[in-house]
Order: sequence, then C-alpha cells, then structure tokens
Amino acid sequence: MVYKKFEELLALVDTKADKKTVALVRAEDDHALEAVAEVVKKGLIDAVLVGNREAIKKTAEKIGFSVTDDQIVDAEDSESAAAEGVKLIREGRADFLMKGKLETSQMLRPVVNKQTGLNKGGVMSHVSLTEVPAYHKMVLTTDGGMLPYPTLEQKKHIIENAVYVMNRLGYEEPKVCVLAASETPNPKMPESMEAAALKEMNQKGEIENCIVEGPISFDLAMVKEKAEIKGYESPCAGDADILIVPNIHAGNILGKCLIEMANSKMAGLIVGAQCPIVLTSRGASSEEKFNSLMLACIVSGK
Repeated sequence: MVYKKFEELLALVDTKADKKTVALVRAEDDHALEAVAEVVKKGLIDAVLVGNREAIKKTAEKIGFSVTDDQIVDAEDSESAAAEGVKLIREGRADFLMKGKLETSQMLRPVVNKQTGLNKGGVMSHVSLTEVPAYHKMVLTTDGGMLPYPTLEQKKHIIENAVYVMNRLGYEEPKVCVLAASETPNPKMPESMEAAALKEMNQKGEIENCIVEGPISFDLAMVKEKAEIKGYESPCAGDADILIVPNIHAGNILGKCLIEMANSKMAGLIVGAQCPIVLTSRGASSEEKFNSLMLACIVSGK
C-alpha cells in the first residue's frame, strides 16, 4: 500500500463506515473553521465547535457555514476552551481535537494534565505527512513540532508513534530512515550514534512493525541512485516512508523547505495521546488544515 497524493487519502476516508467527530478548539478562526466546514459539507466528519458562541457564529456566517446552537460549546477564553475540548474526548462526544485560534501551549496544557488529560503515559510527538512532487510516494517526517532535543528513548517512541500512523494508513512494514549528516556512526556526532542504536533496537525486536535504517543522509534516504553511487546498500535507501530528524530544528527546517521550495503539501498531527490532535501553525493554509483533518480521521479510533 503506497500513497502518492492526498486525494487518495480522501478516498480512504470516504470508505470508512464510522463517521468521526472533531472538536475544534477556539473555533472562531477563519482558516480552521473553513477547513472543518469543507470536510463537514462533504459528509466526511461531524464537528463540535468550542469557543465564544457569538464569535463562532459570526465567523461561520462570514465563510458561509451554517451552524446550530447545539453544535457549539461556549467557552469564554482559550484555557477553558481547551479544557472543554479534552472533556469532549473523555466523554466520547468527539474523536479527535483540532487547534483553532489559540497558542499551542494553551491547547496542550489540559491534554497533558495527569489527572484529567489525554496523555497515555508515553511520548507525544508531531508527525507531518508530506506529498512531495519529486518523490514517488508520500513521506512522513517527525518530530518537527513537539520535542526540541529528544533523547534516545524518546526517539524510540517517536518512531513507534510514526509507525502507528503509517500502519493505520495500511503500511504493514514502513521503512524508517534515521537521518544524520553521515552514514558512519561517529562519537563526535551523537545523532549518528543514536541512529545506529535505534537500528540495533529494531534488529533485536525492540522496535516492531517496521524496518529501521540509520544513520543515513537525506539524499540517500530519498534518492536510490545516490545510494547506489555511494555503495550504500539498504532496503530503505531511496524508498523511505518515515524520516526521523535529529531534533525539532532540523524537522522544522526540512518541513518548511519541502513546502516553500519543493511545492509540497502536508498534513500535521500530534500523536501519542488518547486521540490525534490536528495542530498546524496559525499561518497554515486551509488546504493544509483540510489535509490534516483527513489524516486525523484515518488515525483516530480503533
């Protein structure tokens, strides 16, 4: 199972029998509400809109989206809206969350609350599924939005979260490339040593349902001819499904380069909690948010 474009994922969402419900937190956001409205109008999801009731109604009217009072959960500020969103998940009234007009820290604070939150006790990480015109299939990059400098153990969980997402998309054994500047482990480059350690964990069965390669450079992971020239033999070379970046800076730069300079499209989620969280930047396009909603529909649930 290999996907090249987001349109193919739309068809996959359309085949799912159980319609999911998104809780859009601080729904008085033009782009976020527009994306939700588009998916709702297509009959793919239902939505609960959390935030200031009157502001939501005005925003909905501006974009031509008809909402009723029972679709809105009134909340006076960002903190209470985020708490209400988490409550909707815990009560089974919504299947996943989406960030609207609030800061990421405000969105996540009630999610990670040990008593009333959605944290499963593991690591939450950010994944970006990207449609790259120059590549022969979609690729998942992680983590460019959650963990600044992940430890080796955290990277193990980052891989497991990413593999879970790809498994939900139908990839039985995704190919994971742990990126570094060199293909040779070097004690002076800790990222390369951790990449080798993660590959060893995979070979020992400590990381399952995937093939882990590393350390490996970006060009060898993505371009088979480059790997052949350098004599780098691996089933993952030139055929990566998942790219594991060394830290949040590398992931952020890589993601923005793919979008701004390579005409790529992406979808972003936080995974590892009890439900996916659609978390894109406030400057993200409505198309990116729409794509993220499609991905969340597939990833959420059993």
